[in-house]
Amino acid sequence: MSKSNIILIVVLMSLASFGLMGFQFYWVKNAIRINRERFDQNVYQALSSTVDELEKGETSAAFYGYMMQDSIMSRSLFEKIDPIDFDLTVNSRRTLRSRPSLVDSFFQESPPRVSQTFRRILESRGLDMNQLEELESFFTYMTPELASKMQFTPDEMEVLLQEKERQLLYLSQRENSPRKPNVPTTEQIVEMQPEFNISPDALEKVYRTNIKIDFINKAWEEVTAGQKAILDRLDTARVRQLLKRYLLERNISEEFELGLLKDDGLLLPIGPVKQQFVLVQQGIQARLFPNDIFGKENFLTIYFPEKTNHVIREVWLPISSSIVFIVVIISCFIYAIKVIIRQKALSDTKNDFINNMTHEFKTPLATVSLAVEALQDPELSSQDKFRTRYLGIIKDENKRLVSQVENVLQAAALDKKDFKLKIESLNLAEILETTVDHFGLQVEKKGGQITFINELTEPMVQGDLFHLTHIFNNLLDNANKYSPDSPFITIVAKDNTEEVFITIKDEGIGMNKDAQRKIFDKFYRVPTGNVHDVKGFGLGLSYVKAMLEAHKGGIQVSSELGKGSSFTINIPKKQ
Repeated sequence: MSKSNIILIVVLMSLASFGLMGFQFYWVKNAIRINRERFDQNVYQALSSTVDELEKGETSAAFYGYMMQDSIMSRSLFEKIDPIDFDLTVNSRRTLRSRPSLVDSFFQESPPRVSQTFRRILESRGLDMNQLEELESFFTYMTPELASKMQFTPDEMEVLLQEKERQLLYLSQRENSPRKPNVPTTEQIVEMQPEFNISPDALEKVYRTNIKIDFINKAWEEVTAGQKAILDRLDTARVRQLLKRYLLERNISEEFELGLLKDDGLLLPIGPVKQQFVLVQQGIQARLFPNDIFGKENFLTIYFPEKTNHVIREVWLPISSSIVFIVVIISCFIYAIKVIIRQKALSDTKNDFINNMTHEFKTPLATVSLAVEALQDPELSSQDKFRTRYLGIIKDENKRLVSQVENVLQAAALDKKDFKLKIESLNLAEILETTVDHFGLQVEKKGGQITFINELTEPMVQGDLFHLTHIFNNLLDNANKYSPDSPFITIVAKDNTEEVFITIKDEGIGMNKDAQRKIFDKFYRVPTGNVHDVKGFGLGLSYVKAMLEAHKGGIQVSSELGKGSSFTINIPKKQ
């Protein structure tokens, strides 16, 4: 696959991935918006149901229900009343009747009763107001300890103080009023009592007419009830209780802040409220008693501080699923890109290997072919000197071909782990000295120098002689091949109680960071440009690493481009 095709595939897959993520983000955002609107709708429905329930609890609904239960009242209201025709005969008779004195009537004043507003507040606290209708009996019952337990709000405390002032005013007026104990409390009067002669049917019509008049008066009171103070018509504790019940019916259990926005623009908190301006600006509102003809505009407003958490909790499953799917898709995309790049690198490595192998096989084969042609020449074949020379060339090139084939077969054996080490006790110092002597001639031929520093305290190790020798040969061969000028190679051998460390350092062309990560890959060769002056298949260092791992050892590389490389291997003394 060409580089342009790989780039095209990466671009298309990237566009597809980003497009998918964009659609997922749009879908999640839309789902959150829909759930937010649904939440607001449910809250508004709960507010509307609460307002309807409060309106049904007004006096008109209670009176209408009572009226429908009373058959006489129902007939009196809905049946037509015929004109009242009767003969009225008036007779007079003398009667003697006692009545209160004028003084007592003037000075006597009925004791004050609990106001309707304060009565609602007390009933919301669970008090039975049938036994505490008068203020005197209420304040006798209401001790300071009991009042502190009821936890009145500031507005309710204001109403309580007003009631106390009314009671104190009444007591003050009664104490200061003049009293005359000797004045008789009653007096006898003589009056003429008229007697009317009215038929029972006429009396029934009068009674039904009075009932209808009373109903009309009560209906008019309901029509004008909207002009009353809102606290006279509401029980704040019941409002919060009703609203909470309707919210639970719609699966909304979050804590909320509730307030009463009065017609004068003031906010009356119902329960704890942290920031009143947030409740007014961001809260959901519903008008109280919307069916009042002459009513004031009072609103019930509610705000949920944890609204966002509720909305996200409603859609957490699809959101989390979407995130998981996006992560899986991106991971697969990244993995696919890595596989494509790796396959491209393997393809390039394979092509390089084939080219190198072709070149390495072609040279000895061409040399053998030329030697055979020379031996076939009758003039040269008759000369022992030339025949021996060309036969030697054929033998050397044949060994070279066999060696190259063994390297390839050895690489295949390493992949399959199809080898077995022959462990024996070895003198590592002697092996290194032999290897140095062998490569010393090649290095000196190029005008270089190889130095061996032996710092081993205990040179004996356990290992495979054949493979350890090949490890050192490969490392020294690389140090020699990748030193274009006079090679200067240093070998340092150290040890401790458990391991030996051999460092092979050269001053060759060096490697960059990318090459250092790849040099132990099979078939990889450090690039040297278009000049094929470094022989090999790229199998040497991969073989070194595999054999060192088989000996439970390792290898590290340190290199700088243009300044040379340093390879350090460690081998355990005992296997």
